[in-house]
Amino acid sequence: MIKTIRSGLWTCSRCLRQASRARELQKQRRWLSYGPGVAQLEALRTPVDHSPPDLNYDDSLLRQIFDSPPAFEHFGKTWVKGGGNVGLFRNKYLTSPQGFLTFAQVTVTRAQKLVDKVLNASTLEDYKALVRDLDRLSDLLCRVLDVSDFVRVTHPDEKIQAAASQAWSLVYQYMNQLNTTTGLSDQLGKALANPEVMASWNEEEQTVARLLQQDFMKSAIHLPKESRDKFVDLSQRISELGSYFVQDMQPEQKYLDFPSSRLFGMDPRLAQRNTRRGIVRLPILSSDATVALRSVHDEDVRKAIYYATRTASSRSIQALETMLKLRAELAKLSGFASYGQMALHEKMMAKTPESVHQFLLALSKHNAPLVEEEVADLIQEKSKRHPGATVELQPWDKDYYMHGIRSAMRSRQKYDHFLSAYFSLGTVMQGLSRLFNRLYGIRFVPRDTLPGETWHPDVRRLDVVSDTDGHVAVLYCDLFYRDDKSPNPAHFTVRCSREISEAEIQEAAEQNLTGAEVLPKFESPIDAANDGMHVSQQSSGSVQQLPTIALICDFEQRQSRNEPAFLDYQQVETLFHEMGHAIHSILARTSLQNVAGTRCATDFAELPSTLMEHFCASPSVLNLFARHHSTDTPLPYHMIIDRLHVVRRFEASDREHQIMLAMLDQQYHSSLPNEDKFDSTEIYLDLQRRFGKLPPDPPGTRFQGFFGHLFGYGSTYYSYLFDQVLAMRVWQIVFSAGQKGAALDRANGERLKENLLKWGGSRDPWRCLSDTLQDERLIDGDEKAMRLVGSWVTRDDPQDQLGNNCRV
Repeated sequence: MIKTIRSGLWTCSRCLRQASRARELQKQRRWLSYGPGVAQLEALRTPVDHSPPDLNYDDSLLRQIFDSPPAFEHFGKTWVKGGGNVGLFRNKYLTSPQGFLTFAQVTVTRAQKLVDKVLNASTLEDYKALVRDLDRLSDLLCRVLDVSDFVRVTHPDEKIQAAASQAWSLVYQYMNQLNTTTGLSDQLGKALANPEVMASWNEEEQTVARLLQQDFMKSAIHLPKESRDKFVDLSQRISELGSYFVQDMQPEQKYLDFPSSRLFGMDPRLAQRNTRRGIVRLPILSSDATVALRSVHDEDVRKAIYYATRTASSRSIQALETMLKLRAELAKLSGFASYGQMALHEKMMAKTPESVHQFLLALSKHNAPLVEEEVADLIQEKSKRHPGATVELQPWDKDYYMHGIRSAMRSRQKYDHFLSAYFSLGTVMQGLSRLFNRLYGIRFVPRDTLPGETWHPDVRRLDVVSDTDGHVAVLYCDLFYRDDKSPNPAHFTVRCSREISEAEIQEAAEQNLTGAEVLPKFESPIDAANDGMHVSQQSSGSVQQLPTIALICDFEQRQSRNEPAFLDYQQVETLFHEMGHAIHSILARTSLQNVAGTRCATDFAELPSTLMEHFCASPSVLNLFARHHSTDTPLPYHMIIDRLHVVRRFEASDREHQIMLAMLDQQYHSSLPNEDKFDSTEIYLDLQRRFGKLPPDPPGTRFQGFFGHLFGYGSTYYSYLFDQVLAMRVWQIVFSAGQKGAALDRANGERLKENLLKWGGSRDPWRCLSDTLQDERLIDGDEKAMRLVGSWVTRDDPQDQLGNNCRV
């Protein structure tokens, strides 16, 4: 099946949970201006350079372009005036709205030539070339789909958004046409069945061929036409119903009314905002209801709020159950026992629903004692409020007493809000560059942009430069808040790594000469072969598309032009997490785009990004950059420890909630929806009673109607838990939990890069993991291996990172 293996937008489950917080600062666009006086003042305010003594390059400019608007504007004026529009991302088609449509039309024409070539393959040499032809076909389509996907949700110009949507639709429709014919699948099957062809393919080519074959199978292309038509119809209905389920989520009861006197404990400002004539009306799907649940002292009020916030409407439940039944029907039509089996087969590390079940059972078993300890603490806290009484922890007590314990911990600190003074955006970017240079020998180098290259004046371009390979990637950073911008942090792969063949370069040269297509003017055939975007030429003579990545965040800029943007610790962690996705795309420079970067198993893709969260908390890593912006004093690490103790105080209970949701996801995508008496509510309540240590939801609630990830993550929601455990294991085994400077040891970075990161999706992830951890028990990737991973859960204590030579 020819399709984008992963959407260009990579927004993981953690990223989606990083919703924008309410802002009290005035929201406004910040257009850059420049004046000598301001620049001189800025120079006086710039903290002294605190580069590590072993740094062999000057990275002060990297910090300045993020922390000093005047410095960034001055840097951006270095390009020669009078130059023409070079196109978005330097793609020479994308200089105007019409360019998107031209790009799409030219792409479809080129793609059809490749389709004809594959369909007409007959000789041994034809079949040997087939997997690379199909990968190039996929790359051509992704070139349009990925950049259009990015532009239509990010670009501020509505005309360009509309043009990108048109281009996306044109190519997507063409791709669907390819998937309704059996010719490509048949030809791939012949190639895979030929021993001589298989022997000629390397590991990467064989992996891509099998992935494409599985995609064809899952698209039901092997079925008779009548069944294929039914498959398309079911898929469309599932898509429409799933979108409706997510977008129209409603509680059974939309509001709750209480006399204001019963909401004692809630922030008076929030209560007053919802008060009319002495009655507080709480919207159930609002942050105010969430705040009330953890702060109101009246237990009966909390009970009423809990019931309302955990009871979805009958309409939402009906939509969910219908979608699940349709998915079960779709899987059965495709020859699978369940939708879960269909989704996991040959595409995930887990491989089968039973393997996921074994992982979750083991994880639940080893997490349970930790939850019991936390429940005992909650009961003890409740007993303090009710001395002499026999107390029982109720479902509506959990958030309330957790909040009380955490608040007491915060009140003893009194300095949490001072942390951001040590984290200007520029110093964090500088720290990331220094970290990657230590571990992988790559660093970020600011590069001025040409007219038309970016979508907004706020965007900074960084070239990723390797000590050994030169220019290896392009990173566009759009990190500041704007009204017209999505609040969700995200990582986009605008163009994947891929080797460009000599035949493609020759074809580009001939097309430029004949003028058969309406083409932009390119500087060279190599330039034309990649649409004007950047390439690298290897010492071997091969030409590689450079990974082109966009990072999106929404950090608040200061109102004063003479102060940088400061990040709180959660925002620093988010930036490290997103950079984990980016570094995977940067280092996994494969020859075939279907397995480049994050185009790997979904339950493997979160490992590099989650691992970066551990680096974010490492004292030796923080020592690379975390200094007070005015005094240049180092960050007192006990501030980080105390904050992490608060955040992780009930991490086992939080993990149990995620385990319940992952189990629910598996149950819903098993064969159960085929049964006449399928009851999604009873399944959820039963899971809580059987596997939970926290108080289960009471009868009458229907929380599953608010679980929107059931649509987007169908049967793969366990992935984030899985990668959390794997990331912790890699951190402990490869980087010694950051002790004694291990987080900065080049040998450890090379171990991770050579065994795991550089392969993208081109090698069995279990082999990558086994080699990285040097643990042969993982190599088979079977149910036993999944159960082993589930047993690795531990309590994450930030004190463990303290070792020798890591004073901050």
